[in-house]
Amino acid sequence: MTALPAMLRAASAAFLLAGPAVAGLGSFLVPIPPAQAAPPAIAESGPFVPGFTDVPVMPGLATAESEPLVFDKPGGRIVQAVLSGEVPRQAVLAFYDQTLPQLGWRRTADRVFVREGEELRLEFPKPAGRQVATAVRFTLTPR
Repeated sequence: MTALPAMLRAASAAFLLAGPAVAGLGSFLVPIPPAQAAPPAIAESGPFVPGFTDVPVMPGLATAESEPLVFDKPGGRIVQAVLSGEVPRQAVLAFYDQTLPQLGWRRTADRVFVREGEELRLEFPKPAGRQVATAVRFTLTPR
């Protein structure tokens, strides 16, 4: 047990004696910047849009309908789901414009993305009455 403190004292003494020699190496050391906040990962945005396996739900949006409309046929699948929330429409567009390309979707027009023979459209249905929430309809069809 007494060997450890003796080793620490010896190592400290060696470091102090070599201090001037080690100090000259300071100009070769590159400071490491503090970790920067990483952009939000896709997984942090929550679950996926109902009926979709890889389109995340934007924070602030929630399912507006109980079940998505899903047709899986030989020519491709058709999926439709609606989400809504107290988020600005422009924020929804910005989120999906940034997120979907990371998942392999390519934007071809305003609110239209394509990938592997499928087309995904984001539509904003007019709210009924004086509803404040933004509603977004996700529609996937064969291309």
